[in-house]
Amino acid sequence: MTSPFLDPLDPKAPADLIARAQAFGAPRIAIARASAPLPMAAAEDATRAGLMTPVFVGEADQIRAEAKALDWDISAYPIHDTKGETAAGLKAAQLCGAGEADVLMKGQLHTDVFMKSALNRDAGLRTGQRLVHIFHITHPDGGKPILITDAAVNVAPDLTTRQSAIQEVVKLLHKLGNTRPKVAMLSATESPIPAVPSSVEGQELAQWARDNITEADFSGPLALDLILSPDSVATKGLSDDPVAGQADAIVVPDIVSGNALFKSFVYLAGGCAAGIVSGAKVPILLTSRADPAVARLASVALATITCGLPK
Repeated sequence: MTSPFLDPLDPKAPADLIARAQAFGAPRIAIARASAPLPMAAAEDATRAGLMTPVFVGEADQIRAEAKALDWDISAYPIHDTKGETAAGLKAAQLCGAGEADVLMKGQLHTDVFMKSALNRDAGLRTGQRLVHIFHITHPDGGKPILITDAAVNVAPDLTTRQSAIQEVVKLLHKLGNTRPKVAMLSATESPIPAVPSSVEGQELAQWARDNITEADFSGPLALDLILSPDSVATKGLSDDPVAGQADAIVVPDIVSGNALFKSFVYLAGGCAAGIVSGAKVPILLTSRADPAVARLASVALATITCGLPK
């Protein structure tokens, strides 16, 4: 029996995100092992929308066969013939490292293989910064997005990694047109309590951010109701907090809370989750086989905006 909490709404690609991305030039996106139906369909959708120029990596015969099944003429785009997951992941990463592609995108290969390729020293994508993943989630009915970091890459990020996440999410929100984003540090309480480490760390992170990042507001620790609900904020007497009840981004303490939170937005509210990994030489799109087509399209749009290439 289906859970009554699951939302029947189908996610929709956010029109304003797509439109903002279409104002930029289409980046060259290297698709690691494109030789499968899902990555090829995603590439076709995004290419026809003017969001990307594909660079195919994988089994060339299969790539051409999948394109033919889609009735898509890909003769104008480069194809790099490789065999297997490891070779495809490394080749795609190397193309980005060599400046022959602007974005690295996961195709039909396992996430650990893909990320190992991206981090391979021979790929040339390392910058010395920590990699952090950001989800941009929108409701089917529109309205402002909520961003979550890090819900997919770092399992138990230390304070330094979360500082990097704060910096990256603020930069992304600025690129999305939010001139003064509001960023919340998630915990289970609004008071720093030693027995709840994330609450003490949330306070430390919020203070660090105020001291080091301009053109943004920060608060923490905050429980989820105080991040999202103005009614809870009023009830608990936090109306003077510049972030409470109106956050644009949530920084989570670990991958479990982040993963559960983003999937709650998706499965319980019909959210469209576009994801991007920052901190490497190029943006990285860590798509999943479970991602609907609209989430893949929105992820490409996010990368296009991040690249910011001239039209």
